[in-house]
Parts: sequence; structure tokens; C-alpha cells
Amino acid sequence: MQSVLAATPDSAHSPFSNRRSAAAMHDKTRYLKKSSIFEQLTDAELAQAQAQCQFREFSRGDVIYFPRDSGDDALLVVKGRVRTYHITGDGKQAILGFVDPGGMFGELSAFNGTARDEYADAIEKCVIVQIPRTLLLDLMSQNADVSRKLTEVFSERVKRVERRLKSLLFGSSRERLFDLLNDLAEQYGVGSPDGVVIAQKISHQDMASIIGATRETVTITLGELQSEGVIEINRRRITICRKEAVPSVV
Repeated sequence: MQSVLAATPDSAHSPFSNRRSAAAMHDKTRYLKKSSIFEQLTDAELAQAQAQCQFREFSRGDVIYFPRDSGDDALLVVKGRVRTYHITGDGKQAILGFVDPGGMFGELSAFNGTARDEYADAIEKCVIVQIPRTLLLDLMSQNADVSRKLTEVFSERVKRVERRLKSLLFGSSRERLFDLLNDLAEQYGVGSPDGVVIAQKISHQDMASIIGATRETVTITLGELQSEGVIEINRRRITICRKEAVPSVV
């Protein structure tokens, strides 16, 4: 299978061809403005930036890039949802994270000029803006706000990885699962009278792939937490009712 970013725009029968429209081109500036990285730019700077960016569309299940693909671009999600993951030595999928609209991925490879070291695929129909490495570096050198924002993104990414690693090394499956629920609550949590509702649906298999457990273990542990009144599950939405009931290892 060929990754989307490896395809050429004039590949007549490629499912990864660059499908741009006048409306999409017109919307580049608006989409870039929604990103915290670019919201500080002036209209003139945004116009220069959008002229160098490319829109790409992906269907659900499309692989956006593979490990060892060129990391010449940072990628901004403007519609849909992306998953990044590794394949372990025994062939299992280890999910690194999900990227929602307004979020960037692949920026570390673009910043360092190195090849990708993970997979990225579209888990929903997606629209993504490719931001060339040269543009990213120019903006960082010329605009302190962009440089600061990217540094914050890098730092948050490193902190999340360190927390995940600590949880995997030292936590029981119950603790690892609850640490994940807390992470999801930080990203997608909505306050309610009953606690914090995780507004984003996530499957038991995906949770298992993130915390290094089996789907059966996740299902059983969620059931235990619900029986204890720690969480409530309703229509695949999880509400954290009592965060103090499960100690966190991170």
C-alpha cells in the first residue's frame, strides 16, 4: 500500500490524488487561523503561508504515511480524525494518540528533517493541510509567537509520552486504564452534574492498544469501575464520577 503523502498529484487512478477545489483553496487562510500555531500571524503572513500549503483529502482507512516516509511536512487536521500508531515486533498495534481538528501531527519529523517513525491513518474522512518544513522553520525564525507555540506543542507531546511510559512501566492494568481515562477527560472532558463526561467515543480495543492490555481486560476493568461507582457508561460515553477512587501512577 502506498501512503498518501508519497503519491504524486497527477496519478490518474490514485486514491490519494490531491483533490482541491476553488472553495478549499479559498478556505486555507480560515483553516490556518483556527490553529493555535498560526492564529498570531498577520493577514499578510497568513496569505504567504497559505500559498505554500497544500490541501489533501483522505477517506476513512487511508494510510497518510508509513515509518521511514519523508518527514518534509507538518500536517494540520482541519476535518475528521487521525490516528498515529506503531506496530510492535509481534504484530500488535500500539496506538500513540488521536489528532482532532485544529491539531497537528508529524511536526517533530518536519522540525528535525528526519523520516517518520510511526504510522498515521485516517479513522474518519479527513481534510488535512500540508505545511512544508521550510515554511515551518521560516515562521519559527521570524515570529516569536509561532516559535513559542510550537515549543509548547513539543513540550506537551513529550510530557504525554513520559506519562504514558511511566504508566506502562509501573501501573497495573487498572491504573493504566484510569490514567488513560484521565488523559481523555483532559482532552475531551465536559462537566456535568454527575462528573466529567468524556465526549469522544473510543472503543475498548483502542483503549487496550493504548495501554498495552487485551480488549477483554479493558472490558472487565471498566465493568468493575462502573460497579464501584467510579465511572458511568451510557451509550458508549464514559463519565468519570469519582477520580479519587483509583490511584494514578503518573
